[in-house]
Amino acid sequence: MDLEIVWFVRVAWITVWIVSILPLLIASIPTSKLDSFRDLVLSFAGRGKILHPSSQKFTIPQKCFAHFYVIGVVWTTLLLAATWMYAYEMAPLSSDEFQLSDIASHLAGGSHVFSFHKSHMTPVEDRFKVWRAVFLLLLMELHVLRRLIESIYVFKYSPTARMHILGYFAGLFFYVTAPLSLCSNIAPEVARFAGNQAAEFIANGKSHTSSPEVDLLLSISPLTKLGSLQWIGGAIFLWGWIHQRRCHAILGSLRENPSQAKEYIIPYGDWFGMVSCPHFLAEIVLYAGLLIASGGTDINIWLLFGFVAANLTYAAGETHRWYLRKFENYPANRHAIFPYVY
Repeated sequence: MDLEIVWFVRVAWITVWIVSILPLLIASIPTSKLDSFRDLVLSFAGRGKILHPSSQKFTIPQKCFAHFYVIGVVWTTLLLAATWMYAYEMAPLSSDEFQLSDIASHLAGGSHVFSFHKSHMTPVEDRFKVWRAVFLLLLMELHVLRRLIESIYVFKYSPTARMHILGYFAGLFFYVTAPLSLCSNIAPEVARFAGNQAAEFIANGKSHTSSPEVDLLLSISPLTKLGSLQWIGGAIFLWGWIHQRRCHAILGSLRENPSQAKEYIIPYGDWFGMVSCPHFLAEIVLYAGLLIASGGTDINIWLLFGFVAANLTYAAGETHRWYLRKFENYPANRHAIFPYVY
């Protein structure tokens, strides 16, 4: 089972790349010979204002986006809680055994999955990977929690805004697979640990099961012993996180009045001064932060980042072209998603 989860996640990402990202890349080739194929791709990949008119048959309201974040919050919370408890019980990092000289080897560590033993003799580099996974899941939790709150209190989707049902299922897939990708290398060990804890509870009953004594300081302090890549990645993540929150607030403010429910207005402020889809750019930035914080050695996280970047870049390009067609006075200096590039 040790490598089954790792490879299951990897095969899932590769399949999604072939089924969804490859068609997007082909549709992005600027040639009139692909117009029909481009319309077909947009009929599945589009949503809201860029949804192709011919694809209304198999669609659902775009407000169903909230389902993604409910799933994301529940699943990420479960993974974070189980991984954090496993890290606390099985992979402590004390000051005297965690040396700065070890950091380079920790950051360059591959996808080694360690054995499950009821002892604290796990090599320090393996314990580092466990706490790194806790850190990544903690960042992901911050992201999906904010997105859930925004989907309820910030976004006011147009009553006519729709998304294709295949796009809906792709979103559900993403918010299950993305958090798992951040901890897939240690997921088998965490699953066995959680299973043993559950089995002990069922066998002995609540009255005979000892409650774990959690030292708050010991459960948090190992996170402060992570390497420089984790803190650099975390800072980049927060940079993207903050700007996405600001851009979403700007978009939400465009429809504060019920009379504006069906109107489209040119947004201004924050990164909107440079690009048409700064909220997409911010999403790519924060996932780049996760990639850097992971150490960049896990193929699954590279596949996750590539999926986000390719999908949002395509959507931004279509959104930018829609703005140009819709508004004659649209700012000419704005690019689609990457300032001064695209």
